[in-house]
Amino acid sequence: MKKILIIGASGQIGSELTPFLRNIYGVDNVIASDCVFPLSPSLSAEGISCKIDATNAQDIANVVQKYNIDTIFNLAAVLSAKAEANPMLGWNVGVGALLNCLEVAREFNTAIFTPSSIGAFGPDTPHVNTPQDTIQRPKTIYGVTKVTGELLSDYYFKKFGVDARSVRYPGIISNVTLPGGGTTDYAVDIYYAAIKEGKFTCPLKAGTFLDMMYMPDALDAIVQLMEADPSKLIHRNSFNIASMSFDPELIYAEIKKHIPNFTMSYEIDEVRQAIADSWPEAMDDSCARKEWNWNPKFNLASMTEDMIKVLKTKNL
Repeated sequence: MKKILIIGASGQIGSELTPFLRNIYGVDNVIASDCVFPLSPSLSAEGISCKIDATNAQDIANVVQKYNIDTIFNLAAVLSAKAEANPMLGWNVGVGALLNCLEVAREFNTAIFTPSSIGAFGPDTPHVNTPQDTIQRPKTIYGVTKVTGELLSDYYFKKFGVDARSVRYPGIISNVTLPGGGTTDYAVDIYYAAIKEGKFTCPLKAGTFLDMMYMPDALDAIVQLMEADPSKLIHRNSFNIASMSFDPELIYAEIKKHIPNFTMSYEIDEVRQAIADSWPEAMDDSCARKEWNWNPKFNLASMTEDMIKVLKTKNL
């Protein structure tokens, strides 16, 4: 049975990955941690939780040693728009924390998962059917940290044999955790706005297509990759994974099928628009499908139906 440490358990992915992994591997085998402590009641009510500052390697090492951890899920990150406002923070968390995790993984012989992102690409990258192996010259500090993370993870695998794996996530849409300052977060905000207010002001232009993914598929991808036969993995760091691609008009039209009176206007956020324009519209994920049988379950229609059904049960 695995003994897992989740770093950044309070974030968008971590807050849902923690109970997901506890359900699979057992409550006592998944340790939830974050730099802000105590964790939310939903994370701390069951299982073990602790405080870890991921920019402090000794914090990580102490927990790994105490609980005999064999797998680290490093989710520490500052998302794209927030990182642009504070590049030093983005670098210290995005790269400094990862390097600490890799060093601890090397010392204690643990596996490690660190998500990368479509932000690792840039304006010179092919935007349609973005290849697995292609030019990566991002124009944001968030993207720079993700490319650096991919390279560092590959280095630690080749140099020290650290079992490091990652995926390049598209925008992730969740009905549990509110957005945290990412460029693709409009695709979460729009559902909440549709239900709460019946209207939405979109920060990105019509025609801005971006890869997106529903959280259940994002969680499945982590487990599938970490359970995959390592002998079949060629592109460890990092795999393109894709599920759906849409622009604001397409998601708006899909929501209107369920909420006919919903309206949308535009007020473009130039910073987020520039970031979005540098990212792929749709990634080629054939390598993930071939090497570890990646196969998402949700598309725009099925995700929208589920999002609205779940959010309507909440007291928004």
